[in-house]
Amino acid sequence: MALSAPDGQLRGQGLHGFFRAGVRTVARMEVRLGGIEPMPLQGTLTTSASARFLGSVRIPGDPDPDPALTVERLRHADGAETITVRNTGARPARLPLEIALGTDLGLLTEVAAGRRLADLPGQVQSSGLRWSGHGRAAAVSARPSPHAVLAGAGVLRWDLEVQPGARWSVELRAELETAPSSGRPPTGRGAGVPLPWAEPEIRCDDSRAERLVTRSLDALGALLSADSDRPTDLYTASGAPWRFGLTAADALWAARFTLPLGTRLAAGTLRALARRQQGTAGSGAPGAPTGSAGSGGAAGPGATAAAGTSGATGATGAAGSAESAQASDGLIPGPLRHGGPELPPTCTATEATLLFVTVLAEAWRWGLPRAEVAELLPAAERALAALRASLADGTDGPEGFVVDFGRSAEERTARPVPARCEVQAQAHRAALHGADLLEAFGRPGAAEWRAWAARLRERFRDRFWVDDLSGGRPAAALLPDGRPLPALASTVVHLFDLGLAADGEAYEGLLDREQTRVLAQRLATPELDCGWGLRTLTAKSPRFNPLGHRSGAVRVHETVLAVTGLAEAGFEREAGALLEGLLDAAAHFDSRLPEMYAGEQKVADCPPVPHPAACRPAAVASAAAVHLVLALAGVRPDVPANRVTVRPASTAPLGELQLTGLRVAGETFSIRVSRIGVAVVEEAAASLQLGAR
Repeated sequence: MALSAPDGQLRGQGLHGFFRAGVRTVARMEVRLGGIEPMPLQGTLTTSASARFLGSVRIPGDPDPDPALTVERLRHADGAETITVRNTGARPARLPLEIALGTDLGLLTEVAAGRRLADLPGQVQSSGLRWSGHGRAAAVSARPSPHAVLAGAGVLRWDLEVQPGARWSVELRAELETAPSSGRPPTGRGAGVPLPWAEPEIRCDDSRAERLVTRSLDALGALLSADSDRPTDLYTASGAPWRFGLTAADALWAARFTLPLGTRLAAGTLRALARRQQGTAGSGAPGAPTGSAGSGGAAGPGATAAAGTSGATGATGAAGSAESAQASDGLIPGPLRHGGPELPPTCTATEATLLFVTVLAEAWRWGLPRAEVAELLPAAERALAALRASLADGTDGPEGFVVDFGRSAEERTARPVPARCEVQAQAHRAALHGADLLEAFGRPGAAEWRAWAARLRERFRDRFWVDDLSGGRPAAALLPDGRPLPALASTVVHLFDLGLAADGEAYEGLLDREQTRVLAQRLATPELDCGWGLRTLTAKSPRFNPLGHRSGAVRVHETVLAVTGLAEAGFEREAGALLEGLLDAAAHFDSRLPEMYAGEQKVADCPPVPHPAACRPAAVASAAAVHLVLALAGVRPDVPANRVTVRPASTAPLGELQLTGLRVAGETFSIRVSRIGVAVVEEAAASLQLGAR
């Protein structure tokens, strides 16, 4: 990646520089023409991987007020930069071009922490400069070669004579010669490898939506990585500049949000994560026959043999040593994530493990071939086994509810943990998706998982709902002693994310109809909706902080889940208000939404405040922005049943919407939605039966 200020100069400040494999190959690259820095005129991203900077320089002594010289810098994230000097004046320009270079070869983790090492001394090489230190080495080469190289000052110099109407260019390339030793890192999508999604054509009355999808897909493409174990499997890195690695939950969200564009990204992501799943050694690994030994998920949550669960409640019994050893089996590894001011950090392994089952089931509904689903089914069964092992028995958390997967039963008993609202929603959905997969592929346990989900719904409606003068709300969590934590946070939007079921329907949610209505209205109030999207914590909380990760900032993907979930549940007015806020925010971010931004109240003629720690691009935010627009067409397929149901938002919040080039059952699917919310399918696979709801 490459980072600079809008003038294009790399000054070695903050994160400035070219980075490769986590090393800053160049920290400074400052251009001067005739000893003068170009006056910046424009700096803009042309794609997620390239930028253009334009500046001007006046020839000394020229009486004309118009600048005669322009300096254009075309920069690519792979370390290449082309600098072009143009002379539009009436006389020749004779002056030196100097490029000052330097680097500390610092690691991204050190640079991000604010540690700036001293620049290393440069060494002259045939066409540029080279630096070495800290066990690493990098070089910058120039074509044409410089007329002079001042190694002590780190300067490349050319003596230019540019005639009127002529131009002169130099190409620089920064390369990392020696990288840190860290095993086999993932690589970017190789040359000639196609994108793992279709590139749709979008036309609608709201041009903001068209631009948002185009730029979000461009950003998502810049984050694609090829798995080192199987380079044909692609997944998205979490985000730039902080998290270029594989974060399972983020990669799964990105794959799920882009399912309308094809199942290749989902398949690659699922396979890459199945290879990393705990307990995959031996015959249970992907590719083994479905139901092989070690799959761990053949029985439902009421079975006592596999995890010591109680058939009456589905809650985990006292775990013996063998059961403790099995507690982490089936886990999709993930790092800790900030839990906000009210709750401890949460292990993203919980979210990823549950989401694995959902993404596999929904990819199957969208048309992932049956053989590929069968290959991944043992991993889904292991994930369900991890869910079963996480159920609290009252000594390690609220009885009958799901707690974080990342700790053993002994650890949870020694230090009980809360049961979070969003985890219950994700577990409920995973249980129902898992039941559908088990039933469709002839595996036992489907009835037990559906029965467990029904019991969870009853318990949730009874224990999680907090009555208050405004009509009530779901608790953010149940504390270990069973008391509800009444904080109102954006994580409640997961209660609206019900999942894709048979015949394009949605599953029954954890809330009843009246509770759903009350929560929908609550989300639309200014305490949560700041005008740019949903705050992560209500503004009425004494711990509200508009820049807090989980205490007030707007997280894009949660607002998108609210928009799509509310629209699906019939609360289109509330969904429309949140949609408008996101589209307005996107326009201020040049249609490249960051991971999050400040939850300051929207004020006329004042843009949203960026968050200093937000990734941009971020895989989840970019994919969610695509999902935001595509989901409004209401396409809900069930390819195994050869059926696709269409029910767009009746209010048509984007006006007329035409989507061409979606993928259902691996074939092109195109749809047009009128300004009165009527959908017409214009292209679809011949095998699909079309329906409307």
